[in-house]
Parts: sequence; structure tokens; C-alpha cells
Amino acid sequence: MTTPYANPSWTPDPEAAARSRIADFGRWAARYRGVEADLTDYPTLHHWSVTDLEGFWGAVWEYFDVDADTPYEEVLAEEIMPGARWFPGATLNYAHHALRDLSDDDVAIVALDETGSGYEVTGKRLRSQVASVAATLRDLGVGQGDRVVGYLPNTPHAIVAFLAAASLGAVWSVCGQDYAPKAAADRFAQLEPTVLIAADGYLFNGTTHDRREVALELARALPTLKATVLVDHVGLPGLSSNYPSLVLPWEETATRTEQLTCTPVPFDHPLWVVFSSGTTGLPKGIVHGHGGVLLEHLKTLGLQSDLGPGDRLLWYTTTHWMMWNLVVSTLLTGATTCTYDGSPALLTQPDILWHLAARHRVTLFGTSPQYLLGMAKFGIDPSAHDLSSIRAVGCTGSALPASAYPWVGEHLGAHVQLASISGGTDVVSGFAGGAPTVPVRAGELSAPYLGVALAAYGEKGLPVVDRVGELVVTRPMPSMPLYFWNDPDGSRYRDAYFSTYDGVWRHGDWITLTSHGSVIVHGRSDSTLNRHGVRLGSADIHDVAERLPEITEALVIGAEEPDGGYWMPLFVVLAAGTELDDALRDRIREAIRTDASPRHVPDEIIEVPAIPHTRTGKKLEVPVKRLLQGAPVDQVVNPASVDDPALIAYYARLGAERRAQRRG
Repeated sequence: MTTPYANPSWTPDPEAAARSRIADFGRWAARYRGVEADLTDYPTLHHWSVTDLEGFWGAVWEYFDVDADTPYEEVLAEEIMPGARWFPGATLNYAHHALRDLSDDDVAIVALDETGSGYEVTGKRLRSQVASVAATLRDLGVGQGDRVVGYLPNTPHAIVAFLAAASLGAVWSVCGQDYAPKAAADRFAQLEPTVLIAADGYLFNGTTHDRREVALELARALPTLKATVLVDHVGLPGLSSNYPSLVLPWEETATRTEQLTCTPVPFDHPLWVVFSSGTTGLPKGIVHGHGGVLLEHLKTLGLQSDLGPGDRLLWYTTTHWMMWNLVVSTLLTGATTCTYDGSPALLTQPDILWHLAARHRVTLFGTSPQYLLGMAKFGIDPSAHDLSSIRAVGCTGSALPASAYPWVGEHLGAHVQLASISGGTDVVSGFAGGAPTVPVRAGELSAPYLGVALAAYGEKGLPVVDRVGELVVTRPMPSMPLYFWNDPDGSRYRDAYFSTYDGVWRHGDWITLTSHGSVIVHGRSDSTLNRHGVRLGSADIHDVAERLPEITEALVIGAEEPDGGYWMPLFVVLAAGTELDDALRDRIREAIRTDASPRHVPDEIIEVPAIPHTRTGKKLEVPVKRLLQGAPVDQVVNPASVDDPALIAYYARLGAERRAQRRG
């Protein structure tokens, strides 16, 4: 499949491209690494980055002046997957690098919420708070390798707590407060944490959500806690009784006068544990190291996103989505990061994020495909605000359909780069996305990221171009997981990524690598639509259906049946005031037949109240498919991982009713 948009929708301004950090890095690397090639040319730079891993990652280290307490012996000691050994001998600390370049008066964080109010955290204040919280954690017995967990909204408190833990060599994990206590405990209890840091509540769509009792319940479910720190975020009275452990108010924890000292740790010392969606069983704890995250995020944010001093990033995220980890890493580049607590589209002010981006002169605005498509569908016009400071819009979470690209150009300006990104919690970064020196074509990710040996494998396990294949990575990346938590023999880790192709990372997405160097993402390979032997990504159907103004959201499933049949329903959520009559069904079928594939017109079009998602916004395609096929709910999905658990029973009932009809 190829995109219908042959010409670029955005082309880099030559002068701006030449000034970008990635172009400067290319010039620097050619000079100091002795590469006889034009490394300001992105394809040439990328080729070097994946054919000379040691040269490239060593150059990233030197270009960004990584400050190691002890030097590394070599860049890549052993190139195997899994188990590559990066920068052995080096000791460093992520928190030191996040804080080292902030002058006292620099604005490090802008704290925003849906009320429109906000405050700034300067470099001096951030360092002071991190030092204070680190000292408190140390007094509570937290040391290198101990776990500190956060039950927090996206506010500066979460960043301060994380950096404090990291400065000690402790291991951090966090989730948002929309998680129920059991869902949070399913994650945190695996880690046997020493300290819990929890907020009194959070804001969402005009409502203050009181999470004080929920924090109590979560604390009781974590028997290893020595203390709980309670953050006064929304101004609710504190709780001082019924906790199973010592309770400390954040105000006392974060206001001590202390000197910050960061503990040097090995390159591959655990920094944080991020969790999979946990749609089946307990969520997997994915462990990343200080050094791998540091280098990967310097590359991703500093080179691919061109962030540096004077820039401001506002990316809507919750703390349990990997984008929060990238938001924090903005500090590594010397840029300012914005936190936001609230709904991305208030009922009373659906353009709240654009309003805040204009007020605070944001240069990189980050969001999801659902957000951009929703803005377009409901007629929200960002250009009502002065968004002249925005030079790029980042978009990730799922495939961004081609239809969204013209809208961004029309409403934000032709100068704004729309950088669609594909990656994952697994590497806490991207595999492919934008670069300030590469054109953008609608429906395509501009290029594989530097250092990512990306390929599409066809049915024979060989690379293919201009054809749909499995997304694979053929050489190691520094931010690939160190291991999974509670996976002593590494079997779960190997099964997750390396069970299909020996020594090659298989991510589970269908992609097309085009002959002009871009990447098209078609959706999860385990939810591929295989009709009459012809494969199509579900995202291609969703794109077509969701362009129609009558459809708010769509989900297509290809379900194999016991009699050898293949049932392909399309579930649709209708816009208000819309009826799913025969005329609309015909329009949907014709649109799919014309714009996607005549072989993948759905068997049925079924109206549903909503589509279930993970808590990070991904459609639950495979679980819905298995529910429709009759698999027991407890073997298919953990309701705590779903944004609306009631929908699981709804789709299970749909499947049962259809099976009963077929038997009848």
C-alpha cells in the first residue's frame, strides 16, 4: 500500500534546516569522526548511524558532552539481542544531566492545568526541591536499587519526585490517579517499593477528583512501604490516620535546605520501570537504564525534535504513558517542559491546549491522532489563537491517517511540521518519526530514527520495500529493555520480542518502508485483516471510516470462526443526531471499497456506544476479537487496564449473541 499523497505536505526551510541541531551534529560528526560523507543529508546520516553503531553512539555521547564519573571502556562490548552491553565501565546519573545546564533563573517547568492558571519552576527552585526530596528519601532508608513509586497526575511534583529518586540511584515508577487502587497495586506491588508519593487528587473536565481515600487503599496494598508522602495538589485537607506506615506532607519533604548530590551508577543501572498495558494478566514491568535512556532521549529530543535552550514543549500525556518520560527528558536538552493536569478538550473550552500553547509560547506541541481528528471533526479552529511560536506538532499513540495532515496545514500554517511518531513503551522512544531536515508526506512517518536499524520483514523473514511487512529492528538500541521485572531467566523478555526471528526485535506492527525512505504504519500485526489471503492493516479501515462526519470512532475486527469462516464486522460510534440507516451503511462500504480495499469491505456495520481502549488510548483490537470468538473474559483482558471496563462485558455479550444466532 502507498499513500495517496505523492507530494510533500511540508518541506524544510533550507536556512532553518541548516541551523538545526541535527545538521550541526552531522557537520560535527563528519569533522571529528572522520566520516567522508555529507552527514547533513538525513539518509546518509541514518545509514552511518546504523552501520557504525559504535561510531554513532560514541558521537552522541561526545556531542552532548555526557558527564561520566568514570569513563567507558568501549561503546558496544557485545552486539547481541537481547543482552547487548553498552558503554561498560561508565558510571553516570540521569538526574545530574537533567539538572546540570539549568541556570538559576531559567524556567525549567511551566505547570499548567485546565483552569488556565499556572506557575513557573525555575532551575534554582527545581534543584532545591529535588535536593530536599532526595534528602528525605535518604533519611527514610532509600538507597541505590530501592524502589520509589508515584501515584500522581502530570504536575511538577512527579518530575521532582522522579529526579530525587534517580539522583540516589533508586528505581522509579509512576501511574496516574485515574487508575483504581487495585490497578495501581498490580503494578507497584511487583516492585516491593519503599516509599509511595501520592497526590490528594487531580482535575478533569471541570471536576476535582478526590483521591485521598484511594491513596490510603493503595498504601495498604503495598506492605513493603516505609513511608507515604502526601502531595497537596488540589487543596484537600490531608489525612493523618489509618495509614499502614509513616505519613509525610510534601510541603515538609520538599522545602528542606539541602545540597544536591547525584550518585554515580553504572550505565545499565535501572532508572525506571514502565509497565505494559496489562490487557492480559499482570502488567509487564519493563526496566530501562540510566545511560540508555539518557542517550536515546538526547538523540530523540535534541536531534530528531530539534529541542534546545529557548524552546518550550507541551505534550498532553498522563504519567503512566511513556510520553511522560519523554516530557521529563526535555530538561536534558536545556528546553522548558510544560506539565498539564486536566482534560485535553474541556466541555466548556475544547481548545484549552491551544489557548495555553499560545499564552506560553510553546514551540513543540505534542498530541495524539484522536485529538487532531476530534479537533477537525468538531470544527475547532486553533488559528483563533496566536500560535506563531509553534514550529512543529508531534503526534503519537497510533497511526495518524493521511486525512489529518491537510487540516494541520490549514489551521496552524504551512510552516508547521507535523511529525508523526511510532515507537513504544518497550524502548521508551520512537522507531520512526520526523526530523527537521526531512520532508513530510501525508500518512507517512518521515524516516526511521537515527540509530534504529529498522526493516519490514515479509512472509519469508526477509526485508521488503514498498510492501507491507513486520516491523523489526535488526541491531540493538541502547534503550532496549535491560530486562523485565520478575523475569529471572529472561524468558518473558525473549518471548515478547525475539521468539519470531532469532536475534531480531519483532515489535508487532505492520509497516511499509517506502522506496523514498519514509515509513507507513498499518496497525498491529496480531490484528491484521486477512481476507482471501490479502492482508490489510486495521488502521487503513479506521482511517477511511473515521473521515466520515457521521462516525466519531470505528473499530474493525477480522475473526476466524470454528467452521473455517471469517467474520469481519466494523463497529462504529456515531456522532450525535446520526442514525445508522441503510444509506449510511452504503456510504461507509463504498468509502472503504474505494479508499482502502474492495476485498476488505466489512460483513456487518454495527453501532456501539463506545470503543474500548487501553489507558494510554490504544484500541483494544485483539481482546475484542477474542471476546467475539468466545474466549473467557479472564483469559482475554484485565478490566483494570481498560478505560471503560463496562465495555468488556458489552462486547462479550455481542459475541455470545452472535454465536447463539449461528447455532440457531
